Amino acid sequence: MRFNRPTEPVPAPQKKRLKTKPFIALLGILFAMNVFWLFHWLLTDRSPAADTEEVASVAGEPITRAEWMSAMEQQVGREVLEDLVNHRVMSAAADEYGIKVSDKEIDLELALITSVDGQQHSGLDTEQTRNQIRSELILEKVLTKDVVIKESAVKKYFEQNEVFFHVLPAYRTSVIISSTEKEAKQVTDELKDGSAFSALAKERSVDLSSGNLGGDLGYVNAQTEDVDPQVVKTAESLKTGEVSKPVALKDGTYAVVTVLETIKERDFTYKEVKDHIKRQLALEQLPESISPEAFWKEFDAEWFYGKK
Repeated sequence: MRFNRPTEPVPAPQKKRLKTKPFIALLGILFAMNVFWLFHWLLTDRSPAADTEEVASVAGEPITRAEWMSAMEQQVGREVLEDLVNHRVMSAAADEYGIKVSDKEIDLELALITSVDGQQHSGLDTEQTRNQIRSELILEKVLTKDVVIKESAVKKYFEQNEVFFHVLPAYRTSVIISSTEKEAKQVTDELKDGSAFSALAKERSVDLSSGNLGGDLGYVNAQTEDVDPQVVKTAESLKTGEVSKPVALKDGTYAVVTVLETIKERDFTYKEVKDHIKRQLALEQLPESISPEAFWKEFDAEWFYGKK
């Protein structure tokens, strides 16, 4: 994961939005996190028989589980391990510098991200998302602990950009897309019979991008542009955990929608966001982009791929 920071100095006061936690960074580790859990599942049985198990064949020639695992490690193993090391390094940094990140701080960052930026196809569950934000907050606090920002600058920014701290409601939404209404009704019947929504989305959804993520669209709201408006409208009408009836979409397909989590509309006060603003203004003063890898040497981090 990379935590890229702006290198430009703070511009003259004007109405603009400070970058909330760059959720695009969460997208950057999406594939790695999903593969990590796949590795975890595959590695639960490491007997010789498991290694020689046939997972596919071509013209009668088998492809074994060991070959499959080796290919995945070569393609994404480095990224998965790097992310795990970075999280551990940030945890060590928090202990070293006495840095704490509260649930309230994570709630604030998540609310600002999802309300303004939205997030489609995150692929990270709620716990993974919060852990990712926690690691990024630790990094930001370490980087800005010695940067001085005047209270007057923080207040001025808030007064000029107060509108950006009005958080719109957002809905963590999952969908199963079917080609016909009949198929969508079959999906709802299977859900009523106890099928898991995420498993059914992977198996039955004709939208591969969301289906491969268990139907996950991430957080959507009225400002989300890349999701069918009918999906957003349906999400707004659902209670958390409720599953909709089949909904007709503009491309002729049908969606079954569920909401996993709701972020309520609210206005954050200056007191609630002043540390967020101060930290972001301080990050703007950093001369270069800094990532967790910069702390590997300090915390004696080593890995399979040699020196960083």
